[in-house]
Amino acid sequence: MRYRVSHATTYTYDDDVTDSLGVAHLVPRVLASQRVSSTAVEVTPTPVDQSHDIDCYGNTATYFQVTSAHQELVVAGSSEVEVSMPAYDEAGLATPWEGARPLLDPTLPDAWLATDFALPSAAAQQTAEAHAYAAESLLPGRPVGEAVTDLMHRIHADFAYDATATTVTSTVEVTFRKRAGVCQDFAHLTIACLRSHGLAVRYVSGYLATQPPPGRERIVGADASHAWVAVWLPETGQWLAVDPTNDQWVNDRYVTVAWGRDYRDVPPVKGVIFTEATKSTLKVSVDVAPV
Repeated sequence: MRYRVSHATTYTYDDDVTDSLGVAHLVPRVLASQRVSSTAVEVTPTPVDQSHDIDCYGNTATYFQVTSAHQELVVAGSSEVEVSMPAYDEAGLATPWEGARPLLDPTLPDAWLATDFALPSAAAQQTAEAHAYAAESLLPGRPVGEAVTDLMHRIHADFAYDATATTVTSTVEVTFRKRAGVCQDFAHLTIACLRSHGLAVRYVSGYLATQPPPGRERIVGADASHAWVAVWLPETGQWLAVDPTNDQWVNDRYVTVAWGRDYRDVPPVKGVIFTEATKSTLKVSVDVAPV
């Protein structure tokens, strides 16, 4: 599948901003199952400085600074990508989950590459409740692919999608208490569950191409950024990408932008401003259009 992706974030303020510094993750990654044919990031007003860099996880980060006075800031990314179905080696999927813990067995091939994703991170706290919940899926000797898939099914069944239940700073404890959340919450919950048993799990940020109901036209800008997780498979060095929000393995409808330990590593846009403004608004428009 080929997609043309656009993602625009618009900030408005009730007074002039005299300096705005930010970092954006809007450039899709090049992967075995994803080819990027074009990409661009545009900031309005024109930045006095803008550059791209590769972070420690291989993501493309765009840095910018706007010093001209403004009451509106727009950060827009556009890309064209071709995505194919990920393919996994059966040997990796069949490994007992106990054998997929890089911190307990650093001699595993490429375990050092997975280590950071098995360590605790602030937004995916490895709570006792998360450990106990995951234990029902991580049965002794169970293949890691089967165990992770079972956990995905259970989270989808036990937790409701509710955009009003949580906020961008909600914790794993809140998700458990409300039994509801959004894709970011379900990704953090999955990470907390699996990392608490020693598995290495990435938080993945990107887009999911939505399909309108039969007979209805696509609504431009109605898509949204999305989040899912990827679990390390030893022996093969592959990462099994699963989406607990939609109860499925990631397929050719997913566009991968960046990954990290949790959301805080890879938000689409973040930064700081210097201003006397007391109010601000945020508007995000995302479109993933088949080409």
